Amino acid sequence: MIESQNPTLESFLEAQVVLIDKPLDWTSFDVVNRLRITLCRKLKVRKLKVGHAGTLDPKATGLLIICTGRATKRITEFQDQAKTYTGEFALGSTRPSFDVETEIDGYFPTEHINSELLGVATNSFLGNQLQMPPVYSAIKQDGKPVYQKAHKGEADTVVMQPREVEIYDFKTYADGFPLVNFEVKCSKGTYIRSLASDFGKRLDSGAYLNKLRRTAIGDYSVNDAWDLKELITYIENYPATIPS
Repeated sequence: MIESQNPTLESFLEAQVVLIDKPLDWTSFDVVNRLRITLCRKLKVRKLKVGHAGTLDPKATGLLIICTGRATKRITEFQDQAKTYTGEFALGSTRPSFDVETEIDGYFPTEHINSELLGVATNSFLGNQLQMPPVYSAIKQDGKPVYQKAHKGEADTVVMQPREVEIYDFKTYADGFPLVNFEVKCSKGTYIRSLASDFGKRLDSGAYLNKLRRTAIGDYSVNDAWDLKELITYIENYPATIPS
C-alpha cells in the first residue's frame, strides 16, 4: 500500500505519511518547512507537526518520507529501515566535505586502477564495519552541528567518533572511468560521502561523492513519491478546507 497515494486534508491534519522526491539543492528541512507552511495556510491552522524520516544532503535527490500529525510518531520506525542509494564517485581527487560542496584539495593517481582492483575494493565494504562520519555533517557536538565549525575553518578542532554501519549490497560500474557509478543498500547512519572517501583510499587513490540519489527506504520506493511542486499544487487546489 502506498500511504501517500491519495492524501486528504483531513489525513494531513490527523496522521499522514507522504513520499517526496527531494529536489536538488533543497535541504530536507526546506522540504518540511515548505510543506508545513502550505498545509497550515490551506488548513487555516497555526501549527502542524511535520517531520522527515532521514536527512538528505542538499546536493542529493531522492526519497524523503514525510510524516504529519500523529504519524510523526512513526519517524523512528522509518529511520531504522535500510536505505538504498545510487550515485557517482569521482576518482583521482578529494574534497574536504567528501562531496561537491567544497573545492578539490588534493589529486591522486588513477592509472593503476583496473577492473580487478575495483571489484576487490567494492567487495571489501560488504558487511559490518566502523565508519568515520564526515566533519561536514549535522552530527552535534556541544549542542551545535559540527559542519558549522568546518565551514569556519575549524575542522581540526572537531573530533569525530567512528560508528558501526552495515553494507548489505554494493555494486560499482566504471563505464565512464574515472567516474564510477554505484548502487548501495546500507543500514541507518551510513554516510555515503564517507563511503566515497573510503573507497578512494582502498584504491590507493582519492575519491569524492559526485552525485547521490536515494531510491528506497525499506519497501518504500522513490518511484511512488510525489514531485514536490506537484504535491504543493495538489494541496493548494484541494477542493475543500477543514471545517473550523
